[in-house]
Amino acid sequence: MRSYRTLFRTPEFTPFLLSFAAHAAAQTIGGLALGTLVFRATGSPLLSAVSMFGPQLAQLLGATFLLSGADRLPPRAILSGLALAFAAGTAVLALPGLPVAAVFAVVLAQGLIASLGGGVRAGLLNEILPKDGYVLGRSVFNMLWGLMQVAGFATGGALLALLTPRTCLLLAAALYVLSALGTRLGLTARPPRSAGRPSVSATWRTNALLWSSRPRRLTYLGLWIPNGLVVGCDSLFVSYAPGAAGTLFACGALGMFVGDVTVGRLVPPAVRPRLAVPLRLLLAAPYLFFVLQPGVALSAVATAVASVGYGASLVLQERLMSLTPDDLAGQALGLHFVGMSTLQGVGAALAGTVAQLTSPATAMTLLAAASVTVTLTLAVLGRQEERQQAAPGTRPDVLPEPAVTDTPRRGARREGAQ
Repeated sequence: MRSYRTLFRTPEFTPFLLSFAAHAAAQTIGGLALGTLVFRATGSPLLSAVSMFGPQLAQLLGATFLLSGADRLPPRAILSGLALAFAAGTAVLALPGLPVAAVFAVVLAQGLIASLGGGVRAGLLNEILPKDGYVLGRSVFNMLWGLMQVAGFATGGALLALLTPRTCLLLAAALYVLSALGTRLGLTARPPRSAGRPSVSATWRTNALLWSSRPRRLTYLGLWIPNGLVVGCDSLFVSYAPGAAGTLFACGALGMFVGDVTVGRLVPPAVRPRLAVPLRLLLAAPYLFFVLQPGVALSAVATAVASVGYGASLVLQERLMSLTPDDLAGQALGLHFVGMSTLQGVGAALAGTVAQLTSPATAMTLLAAASVTVTLTLAVLGRQEERQQAAPGTRPDVLPEPAVTDTPRRGARREGAQ
């Protein structure tokens, strides 16, 4: 599938996309409003960064208990329920006089339930689209996320100039409700992809199986660490340029949109695997420029150029799916999203801590240098793995076939998943 026309003619894809758009807008406007609210109340770059990206840290704990539900629960009901839970939590954050400790308690709860949403949504996309349409469909989701960030951060910045952060949080809660309605009314009810009950033991067994292959481990680490460190740079926009944070976030989202269009639509499938390392280097390198403490205009350009590198995630997700059976796709992608979100939260906390001790510009430069180092290290390890697999008598490391669910697998692996 290489055509947007064919993609949007796929049943259920459009309503699924629109419900995600409302969710993305809510998350963007609500995150900026919350970060601004906490920064005004505390004056702390660390607390501001953690308030915006802290829910991602909590996803690691949620993955321990909930992630097996990504393939073992009905997707429409789960996505609708999660959106309503986010609406309720965001409305609580808007309460006047809410202590900072209570704010972070709500942020923790939102992170716990969010650990399930990424896997459910990605697994459902894998069901709605044919196998050869996943990268194009995922790129459209990423592009929409970028557009909603551009619109959301720009709108959020404008709203914060006119309204209070608490009012903006209530608007975000309303958008979450709209997302829940779109999911409930626009999608058909589907059974779970795998039989058996969600449980902690099932989650651990499948995660261990997914992690058992060295190529998949390198793929997961490439998806998580460079991205997380750069998101740590992004988390300092509020403290680096308090009056222009919305502009910097919007420029970053625009760059991400360009990267997703390029990788998902313009780059031939045979070329995509070779772009993973260059794109991850591009993701971090422009942030090295922040050592010079540039003004808003140059910072916006650097942020936009760097964010094109987020297109690397499409390349690596495609590789991950080529190594994963279909009935584990939801948990495999859920593990990716949880790991990515967790490392983004770690990056935000690390960036905030370094900025607290030095300055936001110094912290951004150091995290960018660390991201470049990790990317180059993983590239060397990946080449070693390729040489080992190419040696006589070896075979590619693929996921073992025995099922890890409580009951036998529901169906065979579709052709083309190798």
